[in-house]
Amino acid sequence: METLTIPMAKTLADILAEIGDVPLDRVRGFPPLGTATEADVIRERESPERRLCELIDGILVEKAMGAKESILACELIRLLGNHVQAHRLGVILGPDGMLRLFPGLVRIPDVSFIPWTQIPGRRWPNTPIPEIPPDLAVEVLSPSNTSGEIRRKIREYFQSGTRLIWVVDPKKLTARIYTAPESSQAVGKSGSLDGGEVLPGFQLSLPKLFGTLSDMNAGE
Repeated sequence: METLTIPMAKTLADILAEIGDVPLDRVRGFPPLGTATEADVIRERESPERRLCELIDGILVEKAMGAKESILACELIRLLGNHVQAHRLGVILGPDGMLRLFPGLVRIPDVSFIPWTQIPGRRWPNTPIPEIPPDLAVEVLSPSNTSGEIRRKIREYFQSGTRLIWVVDPKKLTARIYTAPESSQAVGKSGSLDGGEVLPGFQLSLPKLFGTLSDMNAGE
């Protein structure tokens, strides 16, 4: 597989800006910036630390997710999974489901839905990083996620063929639904996530989703 190389004229600030100003403590220094491959993504996942890293411009970037974000992702997986299974629509991947959007670009949505029409013969590929764009990608914001990082992810998802993106904000108890990189709808605290044409009939109120955090919030 081809590896990317970073022009010598670029500064570290330039590189960080291009990947969305991700905090340095999430950027792996080995392999050297610009030389990482999918083999390195797999190696990190299979290491004793079980690091989940995305591959961006030949750079390994650790996935950001804390306990609260994981709880919300699990609740989304449960509810989406029930709907998808009941209607035999496809498969749901969790926050360790690695996907190749393009050669050299590996993303790990917190939750993703892939319809059977995207899976030849309804047989999941026997590879750790299948080249299958999700129809729905969900990003649950963590404190270390930056706006630039999320903007780039949104752009890449849609370029790869994704049709719907939900960005869930646990801090504000809100969300945003994207149907294109520049077309989105804010969902307020009392609003609902809607599956639209991607998941017809699926709706989830944000109070119900964020209610899973009530016990944790009560202890703060």
